[in-house]
Amino acid sequence: MAGKDKFNLLEGKVIEALPSATFRVETAEGVFLCHLSGKMRINYIKVTPGDKVLIRPSPDKKRGIIVKRV
Repeated sequence: MAGKDKFNLLEGKVIEALPSATFRVETAEGVFLCHLSGKMRINYIKVTPGDKVLIRPSPDKKRGIIVKRV
């Protein structure tokens, strides 16, 4: 369960919605290309530009997964 630590999460703002449930998210560490987590897709949680979200960044610091809408 190391991947679900809240220490790995970054807070950001969705700046652009792209096709296939992909979003561009701006954080304090830069801009990430993120997709929705499985739980958010299953529960039909909508994310629109302007929403604040929590993301789990990948090791390359360019991509991530949106895990929660704040």
